[in-house]
Amino acid sequence: MGNIVLTPDQKVYIILLVSLICVVVLILILKKFKVPKPPLVDELEGHDFEYYCADLLKMNGFSKVEVTKGSGDFGADILCERNGITYAIQCKCYDKDVGVHAVQEVYAAKDYYDRMVAAVLCNQYFTSPAAMMADKLNVMLWDRDYLDMLHASCKA
Repeated sequence: MGNIVLTPDQKVYIILLVSLICVVVLILILKKFKVPKPPLVDELEGHDFEYYCADLLKMNGFSKVEVTKGSGDFGADILCERNGITYAIQCKCYDKDVGVHAVQEVYAAKDYYDRMVAAVLCNQYFTSPAAMMADKLNVMLWDRDYLDMLHASCKA
């Protein structure tokens, strides 16, 4: 058999081709062993969303984080504390903006649980009436942007 003599340009093309094949094989291997992602936050059921929010709060410096029982929670899904301030938090995982009912629930829960601050944490945004009521009742509204910020600060 005769020897094949390659020009420098041909050698570069062969190296590029082999590199490309290696990258494709690596991508296929990674796809095969890829760990499935948890469901998107918008796909979580109510109680799962509450536990998701509780975990985010813990990872962001809140302590004594407790998820209340599913029904009969008196308007608070999470009770917690941060820097000596106690919170009653109502969680809402909706496919539309959150209205005044959530604000009313957590406002009542704040007194029932003897907490200093009432807040509604949701995966969407709030209606104008909800924002007006929250402003009047001093209820904190933590919307999708706040939720995303909590999530992002856990990765940092």
